[in-house]
Amino acid sequence: MQITTRLEFDSGHRIPNHKSQCRNLHGHRYVLEITLSGDIIKQENASENGMVMDFSDVKAIAKESVVNVWDHAFLVYKNDTEVLNFLNSLPDHKTVVFPTVPTAENMALEAFRILKSKYHDTYGNHLKLEKVRLYETPNSWADALG
Repeated sequence: MQITTRLEFDSGHRIPNHKSQCRNLHGHRYVLEITLSGDIIKQENASENGMVMDFSDVKAIAKESVVNVWDHAFLVYKNDTEVLNFLNSLPDHKTVVFPTVPTAENMALEAFRILKSKYHDTYGNHLKLEKVRLYETPNSWADALG
């Protein structure tokens, strides 16, 4: 069985050296979808009985680990020194330094890497992170697969 939940957040970024407008500072309303697989839990009197995982728990983990960190932050590539220096000059600015260029593909991979160890097989139901889908726009997204 697979389950998917969806969260939204706003972030800014830029793609240095991009051939078009994405080289400029800009932002998006991102959508993050988390897909987990596992057996349906069959434990009488357990809150999660009949579920793969409680959606509220899936969301809480994703919010704490990714969404709250990236929301209303500027995601900047670690080697984009001009922008990094500029952002560091702003008092109390929420900046997230990315190990790679913060494209939708790299953001999906980074979210997958962060979240993979966060979802635990607590009930012996073979819980596994299968996919992280990151929408950069309503019509464009990237999938990181397990």
